Amino acid sequence: MGDTPGPPGPATPLLIACALGLEQLALRSGRGRAGDAPGPVTVLRTGMGPKAAETAVERALAPDRTPGSAVIASGFCAGLAPGMHPGDLVVADETREAGESTACTGVGVLAEALAGAVPGRTVHIGPLTGSGHVVRGHERAELWATGAIAVDMESAATLRTALRTGPRPVAAVRVVVDAPEHELVRIGTLRGGISAFRVLRAVLPAFYEWHRSLLLPRR
Repeated sequence: MGDTPGPPGPATPLLIACALGLEQLALRSGRGRAGDAPGPVTVLRTGMGPKAAETAVERALAPDRTPGSAVIASGFCAGLAPGMHPGDLVVADETREAGESTACTGVGVLAEALAGAVPGRTVHIGPLTGSGHVVRGHERAELWATGAIAVDMESAATLRTALRTGPRPVAAVRVVVDAPEHELVRIGTLRGGISAFRVLRAVLPAFYEWHRSLLLPRR
C-alpha cells in the first residue's frame, strides 16, 4: 500500500522532520542509537505550519546536501477517530491537503516495527490530513467524516515537498496528543502531553527498521 520505491542504496540518509522543539527533543533523546541506523540520520525542526515545513524541507533536501534521502514526518497530532487516546500512534497510508494526496512508503513494515518498539500502544493506520491551524471541536468531527483518522499541520506539506525535490521513500508517523474525548489545552502540562512525549521518545528503533527495509531487494 503506497509502496512507491525511491532510489535508496547503501548509507542512504534519513531525514526526520518535526515542527516543535519539544518534538525534536523527544526524537533526539529517544531510545534509538545513531549506530543502529543504516545511514546518516538528521532530525530537522521545521517550525510550525505548512509553509514553514515546506521551506525547511526544501532547504534540507537541496541536491548538494542529502541526495536520495528517505523522509519521515513525525511529531504530535490530533486524533479524529472516537476511542483514540493520547499516546496512540498514527501511521499514515497517505497524507492529504487541499484535495491532493501523497502515498506513503512501507506502511505495513513501519506499523509492525512501531508495535514492537512501543508495546501496549495502539497503532492506527489511515489517512493523515493537513490543516493550517489547530483543529478543535466541530471541525475535528468534520475532518473525521472525510475518512481521515488524524490531523496535523506539517506532515502533508513535508511529504509533498520531499517528493517535489526528487523521488524518494516518504512516511508520516504521529503520536496522538489529544483526541475527541481527551482534548489537550496546553501541551506538556497534562497527562496526555506527557504520555505522547514518552511514546515519541520510543519510536526511533522503528524508524531505523523502516529505513533498513528500504535497502532490501524488491520482490
